[in-house]
Amino acid sequence: MSPPIVLSFGGGTNSVAILVEAVRRGLHIDAILFADTGGEMPETYRYLWELQPWLERHGLPSVTVVRGSFRGGDYTLEEHSLRLQRMPSKAYGRKSCSVRFKIQPQDKWRNSWAPAQEAWARGEKVVSITGYDADEPWRAKHKEDDKYTYSYPLIDWRMGREECAHAIMRAGIALPGKSACFYCPSSRPAEVAKLAASHPDLFGRGLAMEEAAAPTMRGAVRGLGSNFSWRSVGESVRTQAALPIARDIDDDCGCYDGARDADRILAPDYCGSFKSIVPLPRESSADWPLARDWAGTTGPGWLQDDLFGGVA
Repeated sequence: MSPPIVLSFGGGTNSVAILVEAVRRGLHIDAILFADTGGEMPETYRYLWELQPWLERHGLPSVTVVRGSFRGGDYTLEEHSLRLQRMPSKAYGRKSCSVRFKIQPQDKWRNSWAPAQEAWARGEKVVSITGYDADEPWRAKHKEDDKYTYSYPLIDWRMGREECAHAIMRAGIALPGKSACFYCPSSRPAEVAKLAASHPDLFGRGLAMEEAAAPTMRGAVRGLGSNFSWRSVGESVRTQAALPIARDIDDDCGCYDGARDADRILAPDYCGSFKSIVPLPRESSADWPLARDWAGTTGPGWLQDDLFGGVA
């Protein structure tokens, strides 16, 4: 009996290319996991919904959606940030938000998955697929541990980002676009400005996260963009001034197409303790009304329920 194979599906170009090539090359996949932080772009949620019929036609499993939890219920990174008055850890130069809201929910699901338990009982390891491509082989650091063998088929197939895009288009599937949290601190000022124009509600929610964290900002951290604030981008857009200049920072936030974050030791620094929970501020100094509207809400659950119905 072959060991079970699980794909960590990030919703972006690389993981979609793996699915396309799995069909073409006859690679069997037993489970497809998508860790939903609650902060993906609406286009990503809709893409996952629209991808489902293609998966069914080609004999692939449905996407299983997993989420972070707290006190027995679903819990988003946005809720977590507002509760603790801290921005996602990438804004502080860390990557631990992906541990709490990407890696741990997937690990929890796999630990209770019957095929995985049966494989471990036989002394076998589960194969975990991650979508690192041939343009970034240095990211494929993990080969195996006590429970998993880690596989990076795009590297084995010598497929870089361009080859991945071509494979998707040859299959007649629309390209998924960038998959990342809309409030990701790795976003450039131009991307934040585009978000403000195309999704002002999401921009308002990101601004609320930045404002809630203002009392905890220290040193060079100026806002949700780490070395620039989203408020400064908003002001620049409204006054048609030059966007703030951001230094070139590493885009690897650990969430890239379901990437596995190796640096688990950082998790307790941001995500491991709830002792510092503070009341959520109900007032905002923002001129953007949606920042105030979203400051007391629980996040984008309505969007998840609408677009993921029947997928999980």
